[in-house]
Amino acid sequence: MPQEILRQIPKVDRVLAWAGTASLVASHPRPELVTAIREVLERLRAAARSGVSCDLSEEGVVALVSAELDRRCTPSLRDVVNASGVVIHTNLGRSPLADDAEEAIHRASRGYSNLEFDLTTGERGTRYAHVEGLICELTGAEAALVVNNNAAAVILALSSLAQGRDVIVSRGELVEIGGSFRIPEVMLQSGAHLVEVGATNRTHVRDYRGAINDATALLLKVHTSNFAVVGFTAEVTTEEMSALGREAGVPVMVDAGSGCLIDLAAYGIAGEPTVRRYLAAGADVVTFSGDKLLGGPQAGIIAGKREIVVPMKRHPLLRALRMDKLSLAALEATLRLYRDERRAVREIPTLRMLTATPADLSRRADRILGMLRRRLPKTVTLVKQQGESSAGGGSLPLLGLPTSLIEVRIGGASAQQIEQRLRQTSTPVVGRIQRDRFLLDVRTILDHDFPNLALSLGEAAALLSESGQ
Repeated sequence: MPQEILRQIPKVDRVLAWAGTASLVASHPRPELVTAIREVLERLRAAARSGVSCDLSEEGVVALVSAELDRRCTPSLRDVVNASGVVIHTNLGRSPLADDAEEAIHRASRGYSNLEFDLTTGERGTRYAHVEGLICELTGAEAALVVNNNAAAVILALSSLAQGRDVIVSRGELVEIGGSFRIPEVMLQSGAHLVEVGATNRTHVRDYRGAINDATALLLKVHTSNFAVVGFTAEVTTEEMSALGREAGVPVMVDAGSGCLIDLAAYGIAGEPTVRRYLAAGADVVTFSGDKLLGGPQAGIIAGKREIVVPMKRHPLLRALRMDKLSLAALEATLRLYRDERRAVREIPTLRMLTATPADLSRRADRILGMLRRRLPKTVTLVKQQGESSAGGGSLPLLGLPTSLIEVRIGGASAQQIEQRLRQTSTPVVGRIQRDRFLLDVRTILDHDFPNLALSLGEAAALLSESGQ
């Protein structure tokens, strides 16, 4: 039986000659079309060998070829509607950029720029000059440098300050960040030697003091931004560590992780120190991310004392870790917004989402509900509920932000079926499932996502209806 079916599967030339393929020939390059046909025919042969029945009619095969061409032409990196309620969603690209940053990328990408050209002297300049002044202005640092992410910033700083020497860290701060990157492993790559002090839950100044010797190059404090130790705990403050560093003649570095530039306590979000506060407390150098709480592009930012930062600008690693012109343009535009805190909170999406009030979100949910109910079929039921969002991105792990949710019900489909179908639509929608309910969190649905959200829900309803779910 499989052999009979295999003989019925057409050759590539025959498929190309079909009338139904004519429109595909007109709209796709021949090599691409031939590749798609071969892929489809190979899948049909595999199905036949497995005893799976297939539609081998002209109409059926052309439909498969057309679908394969669509798949091949669809970009792998695509727009996604983030309705999960996780503001800084690492898997979805972390922080969306402000309009000013988007425009800056467009300007930098469409022509030449003074990336490494000093317009005053007419000589070669440095790409870091475009943001160094802004970083110093916003943090109080004497000098600054940027690389492609915070892990790179930590590696560069450790390599510059402590290669072949000891770095003292509290055991309670040996964090693992996303993708299984761990502080001890980052330190190993930098060439520094890790010296652990204290216990997981309690570390004291005396622990650091007892570990300092002639081989000590650095005291490192790591902000545990993606977890919290509670209960019987003690940690050494930046002020205490800085005083010890001055006493022993050892510099102090803080890996601030998320990197906050404004005091979020004013907006009801406590517990996240600003970079300026770390430096004011005596830290010699602070590293932090650009695409987390700062709300900019992926970047690793190094800010601190001039004698600490300047040697890093001459380090051989810097060229391998440097930022490209598009990220620099976006970072500069984002930092400029911070000169006016109210404008930053209003225009930087991450800050706007984090600081949205429950009343704002309730009104937003009503807007979305009204729009969706006008456009979706009767098979879709939408129910407004209350819940919590999270900051995400390894930031503020204990923070629960009150939010408004929209429960989506489509016919008799389960929450898992709805979630799966919405990931397969033209613009995938990522929500969350709680207690067998599929939920959309309005906090992270951007204004320009509204039309795509409606279209995707409509597509999912149609797909579920066709499959009888």
